[in-house]
Amino acid sequence: MATSAQKRLLQDYGPWALVTGASSGIGYQLALQLSDIGFNLVIHGRNRSALEVLANKIHKNGNEVLVISGDFSNEQDNVKLLESTANLPIGLLVASAGYATSGLFADSKLDEEIDMLQVNVQAVLTQVYNFIQRFKIRNQSGIILISSIVGFQGVPYAAHYAATKAYIQTLGEGLSRELKKEGIDILVAAPGPVHTGFAGRAQMKMKQALQPADVARACLKNLGKKSTLKPGWLSKLLYYSLAMLPRSGKIRIMEKVMKDMVQRTSDSMA
Repeated sequence: MATSAQKRLLQDYGPWALVTGASSGIGYQLALQLSDIGFNLVIHGRNRSALEVLANKIHKNGNEVLVISGDFSNEQDNVKLLESTANLPIGLLVASAGYATSGLFADSKLDEEIDMLQVNVQAVLTQVYNFIQRFKIRNQSGIILISSIVGFQGVPYAAHYAATKAYIQTLGEGLSRELKKEGIDILVAAPGPVHTGFAGRAQMKMKQALQPADVARACLKNLGKKSTLKPGWLSKLLYYSLAMLPRSGKIRIMEKVMKDMVQRTSDSMA
């Protein structure tokens, strides 16, 4: 990223950024890249030891860092995060915490699906609402939300996960228009498959997946320039190859894709 672009990000959205889901994957890379630019960081995730390792890297850049561990399936952990950051001059919220389930919905465990709804949707809604109130007193601020390429249509074998990402996608698109005059930039990133621990939790095998560092870099490059981002060639290929099909056709194709991914995982574990 060019020096001028780095200065723009720090000037518009600094001096502090909050990154959830920072213990791995896209969130980890976003926190690391923001630190390289010069941001002070609040990093949140479930894995305290991984957050401490990241915090050491951030300290080496000469930046301040606050580590907060927790699980957003517990609503009180979200309250703790908001209260702990209330007095920090945060200008950028990166809500990247989330996870996926896969397989037939009827065979899933309801408590796991409710936990995913809490993490992927309700926690994000609460964070976004609260930070919008804070950001209104700033001249410029930003929010990065992580959607998915599966959020643009129903997806059999990942029906509920796709529904949570559809919520994030439509929320971000609407807010980007509502908040434009407030100086609050919203970017919703909708990547295709990404190499993270995320897929493992969903019990899926993914070939030709994106690298988290590339997704993070694209997010920072496009924040303030567009409202929806499909990072990487694979995300664009998946989206635009389905664009001309009727919605029912998109769902059938995604059904085959997801069924094959889940089946490959099942076969390898047999």
